[in-house]
Amino acid sequence: MRILGLDYGEARIGLAVSDALGIVATPLETVSEKDREKQLSAVVGVARDTGAEKLVVGYPRRMDGTAGHRAEYTEAFAKELSELTGLPYELWDERLSSTEAHRILEEGGVSGKKRKTKVDKIAAVIILQGYLDLHTG
Repeated sequence: MRILGLDYGEARIGLAVSDALGIVATPLETVSEKDREKQLSAVVGVARDTGAEKLVVGYPRRMDGTAGHRAEYTEAFAKELSELTGLPYELWDERLSSTEAHRILEEGGVSGKKRKTKVDKIAAVIILQGYLDLHTG
C-alpha cells in the first residue's frame, strides 16, 4: 500500500511517499503555498500522481502530549484533504520531527539556505517512516 506522508505547516507542506510495500519512505517535494485552496489542490494532485491509498499527517502535539491550536488546524486540513481525495487518513505524532530533520541535513553538510528548502520534506519522511516502522515491523 502506497502511503503519502505530510508535514503540514501554514506556509509549507513537506511530502513523502512510501514504496508500494509500505516499508520505505522517500522525500517528494515541498508545497510552498500559503493559500489553503492551493495547498489542498497541490496535495490532491500529488496523492493522485503517486497512487496513494492512505494519508499520514504529522500531528503537532506539545511536548507534554496535549494538542494546541496548530493541532486543530492540522486535523481540519487532514479531514478536508481526506474528503477531497477519498483516502483515509491517520494523524501521527510529529514531535521533534523538524528538529531531527535539521540535524540530519546539518550532518549531511547541507547549508542553512538549502536546508530551509529541504527540511519540510525530510520531516515528512521522518513522520512517515515512523508510521511505517510501527505498522510493518
